[in-house]
Amino acid sequence: MTDLSAHHIGITVADLEETLAFYRDVLDLSVIDQFSVGGEAFADAVGVEGASADFAHLEADRTRIELVEYDPEARGSPAAGLNQPGASHVGFSVDDLEIFAESLPENVPTISEPRTTESGTTIMFLRDPEGNLIEVLEV
Repeated sequence: MTDLSAHHIGITVADLEETLAFYRDVLDLSVIDQFSVGGEAFADAVGVEGASADFAHLEADRTRIELVEYDPEARGSPAAGLNQPGASHVGFSVDDLEIFAESLPENVPTISEPRTTESGTTIMFLRDPEGNLIEVLEV
């Protein structure tokens, strides 16, 4: 068997430009690539007839975050809550979570202010413009 290594974390979005601006401007991630993919091989690979997609790859401390906007876009898929099977989130770490939280623009929806859990980890959750969950923890 071939050894696996992580390549990226992917997030499907409805509005790539708005979501990219959030990850780039609010979370201060570096954009490392933007491209489009289409054609029969891509549509077959993703299992969506006639699919094409626009991608943006961002760098977060040697972790690649992939944002992807599909055409055609799926409709009517319920967003899972964090405690539901199939739920996902992206986790980032910062040195000082209080300073990070204070630096967020007022229009960024947060689940709570920073909280220290019984394990001793200080965390908070926020949402990107598409409602995707983001965990930020203090290390």
